[in-house]
Amino acid sequence: MKVLSALSVILVGSAAAFAPASVNVNRAAVAPVNMAVADGGFYIDQNRRNLMNLILVGSSAVTIGGLAVPYISFFVPPGADRGASGTPAKDALGNEIFAKEYLASKKAGDHSLAQGLKGDATYLIVKDDGKFENYGLNAVCTHLGCVVPWSAANNKFMCPCHGSQYDATGAVVRGPAPLPLALAHLDVDQSGKIIFSTWSETDFRTDDKPWWI
Repeated sequence: MKVLSALSVILVGSAAAFAPASVNVNRAAVAPVNMAVADGGFYIDQNRRNLMNLILVGSSAVTIGGLAVPYISFFVPPGADRGASGTPAKDALGNEIFAKEYLASKKAGDHSLAQGLKGDATYLIVKDDGKFENYGLNAVCTHLGCVVPWSAANNKFMCPCHGSQYDATGAVVRGPAPLPLALAHLDVDQSGKIIFSTWSETDFRTDDKPWWI
């Protein structure tokens, strides 16, 4: 019996050695945090959450914007903002040309040169009603690049270099020029300046795509 009692004491002591130690929790320290959560909805990682939300919203905005721009552009007619993005017509001295003063100094049917897109010589054409054609004609011959003068007597453009001829719209009527004279849109902006811009639509003389772009 003594032996059994001794073994029992030993076993109980061994079990107690492996039992987890009790942990004293300072409830007073925990209470303020719990109170903050309950009262103000404050979380320790709230700043990080806010940052992640900003990143998510920003990336979504960029993605949606990238998709929206081409969609909206599809409904904007070509050349709708030509006046804002074009090139002012300039005279031989480099001065910008204003429509009102220019038309007052020219007669109906006048074809005079101005500096146009990329500085190319471009014809300003005054119609019989005293207004501008809605296009300018690049004066560079499409054969070998000579500047083609306007012949009022013949009512056409006649190249002195190799004999090419173009009608009043710049369409070829005699070779060796292979292509019509290049077109440029002509507009007048709010300040009255003459503005040239790229003609990117169908060439009305050939019913084909413009060869110059």
